This record gives sequence, C-alpha cells and structure tokens, in this order.
Amino acid sequence: MAAKFFFATLAISILALALCVQGGITTCENLDQDTCAFAVSSSGKRCVLEKHVKRSGQEVYSCRTSDIEADKLSDWIETEQCIKACGLDRKTFGISSDSLLDSSFTQKLCSPQCYNNCPNIVDLHFNLAAGEGVFLPKLCEAQGSNIRRQMSELHSSGLVAPGPLPLAAKLAVAPVDSTEPPISV
Repeated sequence: MAAKFFFATLAISILALALCVQGGITTCENLDQDTCAFAVSSSGKRCVLEKHVKRSGQEVYSCRTSDIEADKLSDWIETEQCIKACGLDRKTFGISSDSLLDSSFTQKLCSPQCYNNCPNIVDLHFNLAAGEGVFLPKLCEAQGSNIRRQMSELHSSGLVAPGPLPLAAKLAVAPVDSTEPPISV
C-alpha cells in the first residue's frame, strides 16, 4: 500500500516538473520587467507592467495579471522581433488605447511585419480599438493618409465597431496642425 502511494506521489511530482520545464505554466506575477508587457498568462489573461515608487524614491516594477483576456492565446511571451516591428516598448505600463492616436505607432502596427506576424499584439490592439468604437482593419487601411481625418470619416460613415466612442471623440476634437483644415464630424 505504501508503495502505491509513493509511486502515485512520484508520478504527480514528475508530471508537475515536466509542465514547469516545458514552460506550460506562465504566471504574470513571476515575470520580470523585461518579459511582462505584452505577455499572456497560461490562463489567457494579459499581463501588465506596473511601476511603484517607494517612499525612498526608488522605483519598483512588478508584473500582474489583468482582467483582460487574450483571444485564443495563452502562455505567450512576446518576441523582441514583434516588439520592434510593431513599434512597442517593453517598459509599457498598463494597457491603453492611447497609442492608437499616434500615427507613427499606427503605421508600424499596420505594417506587414507587425500585422501579419504578431498575432498577440494585433489581437490586443484590435480589441482596444473596438472598445473605442474603431475597426482596426479600417484604421490600417486609412493609415496611409491623415489618421485623424480618416478616423473621423470612419466614425461618420458608420463603419466603426459598435460601442462607446471616446477615441473617435478625442480625434474629432483634438488640435490639428495649422496647415490642415479643421475636421468636421
């Protein structure tokens, strides 16, 4: 009887060790600041990098599991090639749609090197854009021209995803370059 218990315990231990060695268990809280941003845990939740400042003034970084789920992705640590191709930074804190307002970022996100080869990053920004009422493929179509104007036109035409539109609203009222005519919505 003791031998059965021993072998059962041994088998469970070996299985657990094998899963850990294969990298099958990613917990955001175990990732460091160089792998946290744009990672997805084994449970399919996105990881976010946070910065805390101690009373001494020392900056401390931590990685935590967000409530945001990745679509059909789990156990994923983004490659350096995708970080570079998509114009991202490993020291990105939190998850925000603000980067979609930056035309140079959107140009890199929509580039074939990023859009066709980095499904995790594209999925994240697709969902961020949709949450703001913007359909990412249409935004990428428009990326060759004035992004602010195109976002405004997409919103006006009804080609945006359903839902709240704070990003589109920001674009409609954002200050424009003095060389461009004002945007009318």
